[in-house]
Amino acid sequence: MAIYWAGDIQGCNTSLGRLLEEVNFSPSRDQLIVLGDLVNRGPDSAGVLRRLMALQGSVQCVLGNHDLHALAVAFGFSRTKRLDTLDDLMIAPDRDVLINWLRQQQLALWSHGVLSVHAGVLPDWTLAQTLLLADELQSVLRGPDLPYFLANMYGNEPNTWCEELTGIARWRMVANALTRLRFCSAKGAMEFATKDSSAKAPEGFMPWFDVPGRRTSDITIAFGHWSTLGWQDRNDIWALDTGCVWGGCLSAMRQGENGQRQRIQVACEQAQIPH
Repeated sequence: MAIYWAGDIQGCNTSLGRLLEEVNFSPSRDQLIVLGDLVNRGPDSAGVLRRLMALQGSVQCVLGNHDLHALAVAFGFSRTKRLDTLDDLMIAPDRDVLINWLRQQQLALWSHGVLSVHAGVLPDWTLAQTLLLADELQSVLRGPDLPYFLANMYGNEPNTWCEELTGIARWRMVANALTRLRFCSAKGAMEFATKDSSAKAPEGFMPWFDVPGRRTSDITIAFGHWSTLGWQDRNDIWALDTGCVWGGCLSAMRQGENGQRQRIQVACEQAQIPH
């Protein structure tokens, strides 16, 4: 048995298939955890969702910002953007099945000693708090408050966590941290304008995982979202988004029964396109 954590797929279904073939993935033996941004920007978002659904209990996914955006488009609360490639999903004959499956996925997952999220974890959050807040928002996505959340999801405020936050401000804060975070201040204020590498942090900010005193520094966090960061394999973080949709590779981390880690990468068929 092997466990695989895969970075952002973003509609690159051919690359996903190639990755599964490369590792001889067996649904009866292995487990796959996908770190969000399953859809959008690549050519076959519907195909990615169908392939993952077919794996049934051998795959678990966390949602990314592109996945939440796809839900907003599907439910009529957002229009597609200039670089979006969601049309194949939106006109698919099985669209309702695919969208319903997508909204059932998680926002944070603790499994095999690793916390999986799409983007990051605020430095003041513990593991237990992260999972509780993710579960709170997952209940919103799966329940009757979904339309209200999607209609008010977009925005950068509030940018600093406060336990007293309620309603949409609380939900947006949690969603932004788990699906959009790259840089934050030493006090946990989030910054969303900068998408460059960690070496180009804006003044007063740093990568979320390098904030001194981060309360999850004693566990391993696997995440995607940050293609300009590149592959990172540290004891406390695995960064697995290597820009498949931008002409890079689709990357995965393999953890065997003995706990040893291995990097697996397959080339992506996508041509280089601007972010």
